[in-house]
Amino acid sequence: MRILVSGAYGQLGSELKTLRSEYPEWDFLFTDVDSLDITDENAVNQFIAGKSIDFLINCAAYTAVDKAETDVVVATKVNTLAPGILAKVTKKYGIKLIHISTDYVFAGDACEPYSEEDKVNPQGVYGQTKLDGERNVQAQNPESIIIRTAWLYSVYGNNFVKTMLRVGRERGELGVVFDQVGSPTNAADLAAAVLGIIRLCEKDASAFVPGIYHFSNEGVASWYDFAVAIFEMAGVECKVNPLSSEQFPTPTKRPHYSVLNKSKIRNTFEVRIPYWRDSLKVCLQRLEKI
Repeated sequence: MRILVSGAYGQLGSELKTLRSEYPEWDFLFTDVDSLDITDENAVNQFIAGKSIDFLINCAAYTAVDKAETDVVVATKVNTLAPGILAKVTKKYGIKLIHISTDYVFAGDACEPYSEEDKVNPQGVYGQTKLDGERNVQAQNPESIIIRTAWLYSVYGNNFVKTMLRVGRERGELGVVFDQVGSPTNAADLAAAVLGIIRLCEKDASAFVPGIYHFSNEGVASWYDFAVAIFEMAGVECKVNPLSSEQFPTPTKRPHYSVLNKSKIRNTFEVRIPYWRDSLKVCLQRLEKI
């Protein structure tokens, strides 16, 4: 089994690197912008030709949500054009594609967890480019799996957990929004789920069921709840004050509600999904050792 991972420097790509030791029988190829330009179809063709790749996991994305509002060209290339190219090339070579997407394809105004069939209505450039990327994948290679996730964090890269730990230790008090609700998701759990799907399909090719799926950790929290839990578990003395979204304006409108319904991925691929607080604890323990 040979697996190509694009976007290897990101949170999810880095967690996949960490997990590869648990799959010694598999051959992983990790690429990022310095080794493979996924916005260049010729480059992708040349890289993949003759390598006998079985799966491609596309973790690459332009994720600077606010910056995307003015950096539309680059965000579109990475989030919309590139997934279409990868889908086209994977179809050409008979490679199974797993593409990662986002909760930002929804408006964020629901009151119950979003299912894969719910209406999409992105509120900014980032969400729109990611939705267009999904559509390109489905148009170029309908036999692909698309996994939407949300509130991703990791021991790698820049994320809310690491920012809170840094700022919380520098200050004795800070404000965090309480009216945006979702499910904090450890990228290590998503990485494990993706590789679990591949292992299932390795045993039984018919287990690969194309379509859109949702994955995030179980449970629900606001960013305020998340911050409080981080400080509590890490033993950081920092008072957290609840802020409304109006008190913390950003260039992009954030979803007020982005909880995802995970029934489909759980039932289709036998995926085990940990509770967000349990996964946060694991991440903080790993950070202590770094």
